[in-house]
Amino acid sequence: MSDDRRDTGRRDERGRQRGAARAEGRTQRSAQAPSQRTRHADVARATAYDVLRAVDESDSYANLVLPPLLRERGVDGRDAAFATELAYGTLRLRGRYDAVIEQAAGRDVARIDPPVLDLLRLGTHQLLGMRVPAHAAVSQTVGLARSRVGTGASQFVNAVLRAVSREEPARWLELIGDAADPDGQDPVARLAVTESHPAWIVRALREALVGDGRSADDVTALLAADNTAPRVALVARPGLVDPAQLVEQIGEGARPGAVSPYAVVPGSGDPAAVEAVRTGRAGVQDEGSQLVALALAAAPLDGPDERWLDLCAGPGGKASLLAALAAGRGARLVANEVAPHRARLVEQALRAVAGSAVESVRTGDGREFGAAEPDAYDRVMVDAPCTGLGALRRRPESRWRRTPADLTGLAALQRELLGSALRTVRPGGVVAYVTCSPHLVETRLVVTDAVRAAAKDGLEVELLDARAVAREVAAGPLDLVGDRRDLQLWPHVHGTDAMHLTLLRRL
Repeated sequence: MSDDRRDTGRRDERGRQRGAARAEGRTQRSAQAPSQRTRHADVARATAYDVLRAVDESDSYANLVLPPLLRERGVDGRDAAFATELAYGTLRLRGRYDAVIEQAAGRDVARIDPPVLDLLRLGTHQLLGMRVPAHAAVSQTVGLARSRVGTGASQFVNAVLRAVSREEPARWLELIGDAADPDGQDPVARLAVTESHPAWIVRALREALVGDGRSADDVTALLAADNTAPRVALVARPGLVDPAQLVEQIGEGARPGAVSPYAVVPGSGDPAAVEAVRTGRAGVQDEGSQLVALALAAAPLDGPDERWLDLCAGPGGKASLLAALAAGRGARLVANEVAPHRARLVEQALRAVAGSAVESVRTGDGREFGAAEPDAYDRVMVDAPCTGLGALRRRPESRWRRTPADLTGLAALQRELLGSALRTVRPGGVVAYVTCSPHLVETRLVVTDAVRAAAKDGLEVELLDARAVAREVAAGPLDLVGDRRDLQLWPHVHGTDAMHLTLLRRL
């Protein structure tokens, strides 16, 4: 056993590991308060734990809970980064860690009280995912357990985490994989536990990869990409700031994006601190999200190009990019969002764009546009609500909340929204159907059903070559296989969320 995994059992009153001199009270520091650095680490761990509890108890979203907690508690710099990785990494790899904890504890995780289980997950991520020295990971987590769940539970946490620390991460992957697939005949079960995804999602992603012309074996790389924190990407909104100017403004570490010509990867630092982001001339937006908006704006249509619609605009990223592009052409954008609070976010996102390019921001049901405004728009974006399986790396808790049952209701909504868009776009106009999910039920099947339903209503629709349009507007070559006309991006191939795009033109 290496030195950093050896546990002597000497701990101070807060559960922290200490050397022989401190254990015997022979140092001046032993009588002093904990160092400022230690206190900060304690606060960072406590903050990550509180995020996990909010996610479990209130169905909160980690990306909404964590930032205000960090500000409220004065956690910044390295400690904020530590708390962020601890919270997000634990949520992403929960399935893997639960399997490890079951073996180390000798009991089903369902029999462990949720607050205690979250503490065990935090400690396990430090040991196996962050490689925090074992003595620090164990002692600090035990100290947190003592303050939050009591002495008795903290002793259980101590025993389980010591058992976890006795094996290296690679060995734990072997152990939990063999337990899930003892006969070596069920690769999905093995991947589900080792790569920390529900089995139904593993199957769906593998099927989507094959449908896109890729190998089923690519699913391993895709799952690994889902478990890696994504790089932040900024969009330099055209007409407001040039990408080269944005790179210069950010300074060291910033570089142009690889997929979108308007993308800038800032490197380290807080994007909110960038002046162009504060003023709305730039924004945080995944490169895949940028590319599908650019493709809609570039898709060939017949007739005028004056009025655009974003049917499901919240929170406003694609709407802002579309509005900036529209301003450069003399076109106008209507942005619609069904949820009032998200409509307010759209309004905020559009403030920096020239007023003449934004016709209005509306709050309404996108399914009603087709009847209320038939043949009224030249370009329509349908960024449909979906399971979000393409953004699992960005939303760490979502993989544990979604179920196959969600597909039924979402697919029905997606069909209705796309049908409405096909009626509200004029003949010769173009509709972009976009989802942040590669699931075939939410992508190709929705499109097939909506086109069939439109034909029954007397509307003729053709599928444009979305891949060809995307290649024309992309910053560089796109790794695409097969001969399909729709576009599917992948985290492990393109470095983007798994965005899907189908372009349809009314005839």
